[in-house]
Amino acid sequence: MSDKTNFFQDVHEVARLIPSGRATSYGAIANYLGLKSSARMVGWAMNGCPPDVPAHRVVNRVGLLSGKHNFSQPNQMQQLLEAEGIAVEDDQIVDFKKIYWDPAIELGM
Repeated sequence: MSDKTNFFQDVHEVARLIPSGRATSYGAIANYLGLKSSARMVGWAMNGCPPDVPAHRVVNRVGLLSGKHNFSQPNQMQQLLEAEGIAVEDDQIVDFKKIYWDPAIELGM
């Protein structure tokens, strides 16, 4: 198994822990995994991840739904977030700081 595969599995494991109604950023997951400058790699890991990974809960650092193009329907990411009570306007989570889930804090480092 390659390091890339292990990294992707680690990313997916962290993403599975994000509670419903909360969201985090690619950078927060990268930081938690000890690879602070690897936010883009987290994005790659989220692209095409297994169906049990709540990829809709992972957004960019300002709450923008930058990964929405990886979903089967154009508005699917937004619809999944809204179904969990998260407001989205213009492809961005409203009050992102209020629902932000930081794995470094929530899971401890």
